[in-house]
Amino acid sequence: MKLTIVIPCYNEVKTIRHIVDRVLKAPVAETEIIIVDDCSTDGTRELLAREVNQLVDQVIYHDVNQGKGAALRTGFKAATGDVVIVQDADLEYDPNEYPKLLQPIIDGKADVVFGSRFAGGEAHRVVYFWHMAGNKALTLLSNMLTNLNVTDMETCYKVFKRDVLQKITIEENRFGFEPEITAKVSKLDVVIYEVGISYYGRTYKEGKKIGWRDGFRALYAILKYNLFR
Repeated sequence: MKLTIVIPCYNEVKTIRHIVDRVLKAPVAETEIIIVDDCSTDGTRELLAREVNQLVDQVIYHDVNQGKGAALRTGFKAATGDVVIVQDADLEYDPNEYPKLLQPIIDGKADVVFGSRFAGGEAHRVVYFWHMAGNKALTLLSNMLTNLNVTDMETCYKVFKRDVLQKITIEENRFGFEPEITAKVSKLDVVIYEVGISYYGRTYKEGKKIGWRDGFRALYAILKYNLFR
């Protein structure tokens, strides 16, 4: 089974090489690594061209900054693996956990797997209370409309059989991707599993980008893709 790792990247010059090194060391036999640079301006593009390009299967450059959802749309289109996973370019999520995320699919039990920061007993860095509260509120509303019982709708670690992704058109350009993909997956005849993961959350000083405006967009996306699509 071939795993495609799609890494959306924007202004991550301090972390992109480190996360690529970690992905390369992940305990998975056959992988394809696709990085989509969303028009970085901090030197990330130059670093990708100079050091990283030869380490991965493909680096795709956006000429205009569009957002995480747009970068994933580009990466999903280029993917050739049997299974596709989203990997953020920061260091919040650990690629060593790919095997347990893949296991429900390998076992023939699941078509989609969410890695939950709130399920299981894995290690977590203690960071922002209001981020957690907002995440849980958005997850609750999403669950009410999708009739799913996921514990972490906003998680980065989402794993899909590629044929599932091929049935979905991603419309959101930014962080509205998370509720959109959750809503659209819930309407398909697929089996969704959840696996507990660790989490090393960044602070804003360390480069965290998501903010309160993205929370309102996520709320809009939950309503739009569950009630009007």
